[in-house]
Amino acid sequence: MELLEVFAVVVEQVSLNKASQLLNISQPALSRKIMKLEEELGVELFIRKGKRLELTKAGQICYDHAMEQRHQERKLKQAIHMYKAAGSHSSLTIGASLTTLQATLPDLITDYLKDYPLTEIKLLTGKTHEVVTMVKDNKVDIGIVASQINATSLHCEPLFDDHLCLVLPLGHPFIDRSSITMQDLNELPMILFSKGTWYRILMDELFNRFTIFPNVQMEIDSFEAILRLVSTCKTATLLPKSYLREDLIRNNELILRQLQELEQTKRTTSLIYSDHSADNAESMKFVAQAVKYFANHN
Repeated sequence: MELLEVFAVVVEQVSLNKASQLLNISQPALSRKIMKLEEELGVELFIRKGKRLELTKAGQICYDHAMEQRHQERKLKQAIHMYKAAGSHSSLTIGASLTTLQATLPDLITDYLKDYPLTEIKLLTGKTHEVVTMVKDNKVDIGIVASQINATSLHCEPLFDDHLCLVLPLGHPFIDRSSITMQDLNELPMILFSKGTWYRILMDELFNRFTIFPNVQMEIDSFEAILRLVSTCKTATLLPKSYLREDLIRNNELILRQLQELEQTKRTTSLIYSDHSADNAESMKFVAQAVKYFANHN
């Protein structure tokens, strides 16, 4: 490898004298290295024409190989640099609701893996109270919930605030209304999250506060299924604003309507972790990255 690199420098400098200066060795020592390489390969690499060196056909083959070797060496160094920057192989287990898994986590995990590509991420789903229990029992390293959790055994990092939106399919009679209030939702055909989920609890509190009795036609855990069925069944739904990406709204031909009462009822999505995870460097890297990510995207 050393002789090939020395040879390549001589080719590029077209002079033993210039090459010896660049390599910081004497010209006789450099000549001996070239002769040794020629002896090992059994071919002449240069033809001397006065003070100039001209490559033979065998020399050109040798130089091409030296260039390929340089390229492979650069690739090796880049790979090692990326490995060091990413750290060693590690794993994280995250607990979240199914809706959070569908709407919030994909972009966050993509962002994290750009910086730490050697991390293996596992996901467990459950309702908010189940995720809290997973974190307390150290069954997951980190939990993401649509709430702020106050518990002596847990740490809670707020990520972003959210509120509910009324989502309507194209052709729905409410689309052309100049204004919509909570009272308009009374007996309105709707598809909602299943009972026991955090956002369904929030919705039921709202319905109770305003004495609203919607016509609940379906109760579903999957956020994406709700979007598709709202469009298909021409019914309304209430969904968190953070879940409603423009492409999802456009692809499902949906319209968002803001209600003052909904905008005033906010919930904070938070990241929670135990004291055990607080002592884990990998967990805390994810916490820091998540807080930074949502600070830049909200």
